[in-house]
Amino acid sequence: GINAEYMGKQWYSTQSTWGVCSGRRLKLSLEKPLHSKRSKMDAIKKKMQAMKVDKDNACDRCDTCEEASKAAKLRAEKAEDEVADFVAKARQLETELDVTNERFAIVSLQLEEKEKSLLAAEAEMNALGRRVSQLEEDLEKTEEKLVAATGKLDKAGTAADDSERAKKVFQAKAEEDEKRIIGLEKELKEAREKAEAADNAYDETAKKLLACEGELDKAEE
Repeated sequence: GINAEYMGKQWYSTQSTWGVCSGRRLKLSLEKPLHSKRSKMDAIKKKMQAMKVDKDNACDRCDTCEEASKAAKLRAEKAEDEVADFVAKARQLETELDVTNERFAIVSLQLEEKEKSLLAAEAEMNALGRRVSQLEEDLEKTEEKLVAATGKLDKAGTAADDSERAKKVFQAKAEEDEKRIIGLEKELKEAREKAEAADNAYDETAKKLLACEGELDKAEE
């Protein structure tokens, strides 16, 4: 674009100089070709102006492209830095993932053990539940027996109270009977003593009577 502009200017300068030198001599004979040449010159000028505009536009586009290239280079450098950061983070995440997988394996084993323990505990709870149900049934039966025994105990207590009162009555009567027996024994002893004394007196009287009869018989003889 620059060379074409330069050549166009040179050509235009040459044509202008030649036109000034020979214009007067050839004015009449070359008026019509000169008009054609001017038209061509005007076309060349327009074309050169258009080329200059294209060149300026191209320069502007070149500057724009250079700025875009610089910005793209900066973005590329930034992207490379970000990629490096992402790579480092990815490596760190891979390490953390490995650690997490190991921890997950350990936790899985612990979970299996806990599940086994839970199943054993559930089985034990079910057995305890059945045992509790059996104990509740036994408790109900025992409570029923307790109620019945309490009723019997109340009746027995009432009977015992009645027996105690009867016992006291019998004891009082026995004491009275014992006193009467003691009195009767005393009276019996006294009666026996009186009877013995009477027997002795009777024996003495009988002896005396026999003696008197003997003496009487002797007297009658």
